[in-house]
Amino acid sequence: MAKAQDKTQALSVNGREVPLTVRTSRRARRMTLKIEPGGYALSLTLPPGLPRREVEAFLTRHHDWLAERLKRFPGDGGVVGEGSIVPIGGERHRVCHSGRLRGLTEAVSEGGERLLRVSGPKEAIGRRVADYLKKQARHEITERVKVHAAASGKRFATISFKDTRSRWGSCSARGNLNFSWRIAMAPPHVIDYLAAHEVAHLTEMNHGPRFWALCESLCPDTASARAWLKERGTLLHALRFEAQ
Repeated sequence: MAKAQDKTQALSVNGREVPLTVRTSRRARRMTLKIEPGGYALSLTLPPGLPRREVEAFLTRHHDWLAERLKRFPGDGGVVGEGSIVPIGGERHRVCHSGRLRGLTEAVSEGGERLLRVSGPKEAIGRRVADYLKKQARHEITERVKVHAAASGKRFATISFKDTRSRWGSCSARGNLNFSWRIAMAPPHVIDYLAAHEVAHLTEMNHGPRFWALCESLCPDTASARAWLKERGTLLHALRFEAQ
């Protein structure tokens, strides 16, 4: 297996300092630049032996491309707190601190606005919003998995949730289904698609034609949901829920 050497530095994009990991790999045949999920960082993969001036010229050529795409991500780090906008089921909600030390986190409508009302210490708002999303994800995904498993005549073993960035879900050979709890922020048809996708893997552990045919039979909105995740999924990773 080819070994890679990583080096991290900062790249200035229109005055915004973005961490850039530079990796040299013997498998690489050309330079490739990637924005990491959430827009927190960049990665650049290089073939070995490239002169520094070629790398710098490559980054200069792609400066405008990076600047345009990074506009989609919050420049403040995306830390969730009082007044932040957080999508729930695809609907924008403004985070509102209730002022109470105890109580549930709840989504409400007030004055024509959708609010996510959060109690507890103000510095714990992000964590409590994340806990709410995890609960929503578990409820929504579990219900849809049961429906799709029954429709396909398959049994699953367990369902678990993590904050994964490389993929939205996975299915093990033992029937364990894993999902990113951030999917709770996506519209209902996207949540349904993700559940159908992983249930389809209980039958087809691949992405061949028979897998996609089964996935589409379980979820007719497969094409539009995949397009949504490709276009907007990375924005769900831009929100950060650690304590401020």
